[in-house]
Amino acid sequence: MSLSPVEGEVRAEIAPATDGDGGAGREVVGRSPGQLAWARLRRDRTAVVSGAVLLFLVLVALAAPLISKLYGVGPNEQFQELLDGNGMPLGYVGGVSGDHWFGLEPRLGRDIFIRMVYGLRTSLFIAFAAAVVTTTIGVVAGILAGYLGGMVDTVISWITDVALALPFLIFALAVVPTVALRFYGPREEVPAWFQVAVLIGVFAAFSWTSTARLVRGQVVSLREREFVEAARASGAGLGHMVFRQLLPNLWAPILVAFSLAVPQYITGEAALSFLGIGILEPTADFGRMIFQSIPYLQTDPAYVFFPGITIFALVLAFNLFGDSLRDALDPKSSR
Repeated sequence: MSLSPVEGEVRAEIAPATDGDGGAGREVVGRSPGQLAWARLRRDRTAVVSGAVLLFLVLVALAAPLISKLYGVGPNEQFQELLDGNGMPLGYVGGVSGDHWFGLEPRLGRDIFIRMVYGLRTSLFIAFAAAVVTTTIGVVAGILAGYLGGMVDTVISWITDVALALPFLIFALAVVPTVALRFYGPREEVPAWFQVAVLIGVFAAFSWTSTARLVRGQVVSLREREFVEAARASGAGLGHMVFRQLLPNLWAPILVAFSLAVPQYITGEAALSFLGIGILEPTADFGRMIFQSIPYLQTDPAYVFFPGITIFALVLAFNLFGDSLRDALDPKSSR
């Protein structure tokens, strides 16, 4: 029986060895595709640097409550006594000092650094959760459409085309406030968890389509391979075909699609919050911070600089790491 690409693709490297007589021999060491990809990824300086930046930012987001406790400032704590009569922070560069590393927000007097730490946690949680949901939906839909074919493929492809035809921004502007008013009154405060759930749902309704089409194309090419035909001829069921034959050969494109989807959701969530339909006050969020800093571009540029440069570094690191991961998982890549 023919082997699948995952089972059959094993590279070999020649390593020095010592024989029983003390002479130098040569030993063949087999490595799996995953080990080869990991070796290529470790040799890529861009992947190492971007991965280190991502690891640092993720650890900061996870440790937000601990950082707040050590820093001695809460995300919604106000320091009105450090503002002048016009509501502007006292001191240089927006009130930067040893107690407030990135200064204070004009008018409210909240600490920008700790707000950014909690905003980082908000953005990463929404992005990762949305990426998990959309990737799962896309993988399931793509495998079913590609493997079963026929009417199932037609229906799923039609639903995919409809989702692609809908304008995301207009849909979000119409649906997000409507859903909030459906469960909460116009004067009621919408809980942060509800805002997060709505955003994840909006992303899930639109963004699964690219993964579904990618997986469908891969499955269509795999279902005609010898190892799939052999498993089908031996009486393997749908579960065995999906989890033992198809998915092991799809993990590379799925992983790359996931890594490239996360930065898209980070910028998408920030854009919706910037427009006032994403995460609302008092929850810390990068898009909301940038929106509130626009009136102070000339008088307090540090207010927009710190959150702007942070979200730029976060998205850039994710994109660079995703590109490096794609090169590492591609056996034909020269990197």
